[in-house]
Amino acid sequence: MPVILTTDALIFLLIAVALGYGVYASQHEHLRAPWRSVARSRVGVAALVVIGFYVLIGVLDSMHFHPRIEPVTTDASAAPAQTEAERSGAGDAAAPIEARYSTQVLSVLDVILTGLRERQEKTFSAPFATHLFVKEPIEQPDGSIVRGYPALEHGGAHLKDPSRRGFDIAVRSVLGAIKGMLVWMALTAGLVWLVAHARGEEFNDGANAIWQGRTEVPWRVMLITLAAMLVLSFVAAELAAGYHILGTDKVGEDVFYQSLKSIRTGLVIGTLTTLVMLPAAVILGIMAGYFRGVTDDVIQYLYTTLNSIPGVLLIAAAILMLQVYMTNNADQFESLVERADLRLLFLCIILGVTSWTGLCRLLRGESLKLREQDYVQAASALGVRHGTIITRHILPNVLHIVMITVVLDFSGLVLAEAVLSYVNIGVDPTMNSWGNMINSARLELAREPIVWWSLAAAFVFMFTLVLAANLFADVVRDAFDPRLARVT
Repeated sequence: MPVILTTDALIFLLIAVALGYGVYASQHEHLRAPWRSVARSRVGVAALVVIGFYVLIGVLDSMHFHPRIEPVTTDASAAPAQTEAERSGAGDAAAPIEARYSTQVLSVLDVILTGLRERQEKTFSAPFATHLFVKEPIEQPDGSIVRGYPALEHGGAHLKDPSRRGFDIAVRSVLGAIKGMLVWMALTAGLVWLVAHARGEEFNDGANAIWQGRTEVPWRVMLITLAAMLVLSFVAAELAAGYHILGTDKVGEDVFYQSLKSIRTGLVIGTLTTLVMLPAAVILGIMAGYFRGVTDDVIQYLYTTLNSIPGVLLIAAAILMLQVYMTNNADQFESLVERADLRLLFLCIILGVTSWTGLCRLLRGESLKLREQDYVQAASALGVRHGTIITRHILPNVLHIVMITVVLDFSGLVLAEAVLSYVNIGVDPTMNSWGNMINSARLELAREPIVWWSLAAAFVFMFTLVLAANLFADVVRDAFDPRLARVT
């Protein structure tokens, strides 16, 4: 049974808006040309491939449903004997069984990662370990008790001889790399055929053009990046089938599973916050710059007052009020997932309310300049309505600022979630996020030996996403900023 959470609906709405913008941009040369420049950038294409993998995982984790409860079948010999009346009334056809669904909420990604989700150990275990990280009393066959490192229930349990772990890891890595390369070769063949068909060439000629870099779009860079990501993904999948490749946490949950589940949280914070702040920033910024006067004074007073309030204190106060509301109205939430989703949505709204002022300032200044342009003054003198002037002359000429700000703010919002969750005013503690991983791992850094893998896993996943987003943002800024446009 499908379950549509509020953030799920907003995510798909954002995807629809992005597709609509793509259609609109393809019909206008002043927007199509910058994106064409982005598509010709080697750095931009490589970063987009990495971001695409993150987005795919986030979308799969946003398709939620209630799993169906399968009817329990019992042995006929163990069932009680039926009476004559029951046997006579049974008929030839069995009565239909009504479908029943669990109250648990899962996602498509949870189904794909069922092995990681269900393989829970007792407590900490290091990456690729076959035994627990801490010593426990172990009962010997002779009845004596010794302290040692118990074997894991799942990690490396397939090994008959733990000393052959290195050889098994190498074999699984090679097998995963081969699978990744086979998938890459299939995708590459399809891409080469499309490029050759578009250029009116033979398949071999298209392959040579891509490999030699004679195409406008740097397909070679994209394919190399795609190969690296596919090989890494398949190697990780092959190893994760037999080991906890990033170890387990205090309650024995797989850290690799937590890291993958945290991707959706980071993407939601970075994208839905933008969806919240854009309307206010664009509308108020353009109005302040175009109408000036009292309108400008009121809007400036509004965002100046908002900026005077420390953002962390405002977020903390809002989250505490939400916690009080959820505690007093616990019967309104059918599951912990819905409760955590509401807190995530509320955090996006608060971050959006506190982050629209910067873009508003930029749009105000640009609108002040544009309203003095000759074509705007001529339209105003001819009696064109203000709404028409704004939509036809002002808004199209400030879209580059909006686009640059959106892509630049994404990485900052992802990092903000980690910081807020670290100080316990971020997402719900039951929700997987990189901030919660860091928060839960900070106390373990004082252990001897140090439990470092949860912190390292959150850092690597977050660093990769933020780095790819920053590189892509730089390319978009260079393409859309008219001051950086190159004269050809």
